[in-house]
Amino acid sequence: MYKPTVGIIGSGIAGLASSVRMAALGYEVHVYEANSYPGGKLTELKLGSYRFDAGPSLFTLPEEIDALFEEVGEDPKQFFEYQKLSIITKYFFEDKTTLTATSDVVAFAKEIKEKLGVPERSVLEFIQKSKKIYEITTDVFLKKSLHKLDTYLSKTTLKAMMKLHQIGLFDTMNGSNRKQFKNEKLVQLFNRYATYNGSDPYQTPATMNVIPHLEFGKGAFFPKGGMHSITKSMYQLALRLGVIFHFNEPVKEIILERNKVKGIRLKDKEVNYDFVICNMDVNNAYRRKLINKRPPKIYLNQPKSSSAVIFYWGISRGFPELDLHNIFFSEDYKKEFKYIFKSQSVTNDPTVYVNISSKLNKEDAPPKCENWFVMVNTPHNEGQDWDVIIEKVRRNTIKKLSRVLNVDLEKHIEVEEELDPRSIEAKTSSFGGALYGNSSNNRIAAFLRHPNFSSRIKNLYFCGGSVHPGGGIPLCLLSARIVQDLVKKGFARKL
Repeated sequence: MYKPTVGIIGSGIAGLASSVRMAALGYEVHVYEANSYPGGKLTELKLGSYRFDAGPSLFTLPEEIDALFEEVGEDPKQFFEYQKLSIITKYFFEDKTTLTATSDVVAFAKEIKEKLGVPERSVLEFIQKSKKIYEITTDVFLKKSLHKLDTYLSKTTLKAMMKLHQIGLFDTMNGSNRKQFKNEKLVQLFNRYATYNGSDPYQTPATMNVIPHLEFGKGAFFPKGGMHSITKSMYQLALRLGVIFHFNEPVKEIILERNKVKGIRLKDKEVNYDFVICNMDVNNAYRRKLINKRPPKIYLNQPKSSSAVIFYWGISRGFPELDLHNIFFSEDYKKEFKYIFKSQSVTNDPTVYVNISSKLNKEDAPPKCENWFVMVNTPHNEGQDWDVIIEKVRRNTIKKLSRVLNVDLEKHIEVEEELDPRSIEAKTSSFGGALYGNSSNNRIAAFLRHPNFSSRIKNLYFCGGSVHPGGGIPLCLLSARIVQDLVKKGFARKL
């Protein structure tokens, strides 16, 4: 019996998931990775006695990872363990107001009433609306291809279409949140969720208010051993299924023959495959791997998501007032996003995210010390003077954290490394270092992400954060699931 072959370009989270799903179908799977390690953005960094999760730091919808193991009859707990967070995020404002978002929504609403004077009912209504958006959109917008006719002919889709007026498609996130809350701090807190897919709350549709439900309704989690354990467990599962990995092996070109995939070209040879699944950023895939093929400009020319400047700091003391996830808000949020998306720069007072995995994974830092992953949202790279921007961001970030925490932070930084849009692009092939591909700054952005397949090239598929359904660990995993379904249908027709 013929065993179909699949070549996967890139071993990011979606590439790893695709390799598992293709192997589960009985296909011969080869993964080609330009780096010496798997995981893409979901990797780790070690500086002296400190370990850092180098990329994504938020873990939601763990059932999507469990599903990979269950797909091949394995017990996820034998490979991968995680715990639900009781404290989701700690929020810090310049006037010394602090809020602790807990998994107990009722308790969180009570704290908001006590500190901000917002009725508990208003907060609980907001969380319930977020849940409703999730229930209406998840099966259609996240789990199916938006570029296939049969998606729109299903009963599930037709029911969802009848409820589009309930998902905030015709309002912005900020506009909707201002109608719900009069308190500026609370509007800012919930506007922040636009950054989860690199967008602007003053432009992105209120549909993005689905995101809070992922934390408050479905739960936020932390993997044993840190976020990088997600990559390690999926990689080990793929190896167990017979997937063959080729590291330090960049693909030079996707070879076509009469608008059909023939295989890939490496540095010194060509390899034929029945299917190719591309986990690269789709913009760079067309620019670098489909050299003689006209790119679909309607998808690729959409505005790009934000990027980030990230500092990895080994801190020589503990901060009991901080937790795993911490946000230090700017005083002028609208100005901050105007700088990112209009001026392609960064304000002097950016919002700062601090992730400290050593709060839960003690081995990540020496005793009485902490490993700080410090992130500031920035525009993607369009040729700005990043050395100047980085110096400015570092200076203002240290000033802000020192001010709010009442400490001279600079003297406690023992080790340091930095990541910026240029190095993000170099390491992960993300176009301009944009973390999520296209932004979601218009109401039809979901339909303007490149499909998980090529309509012009037979047997070429795409997965990962730059294509449908978007960036972030859960969505990348779902893109691999969609590709698996498309490949199955395509191969069935071929037979």
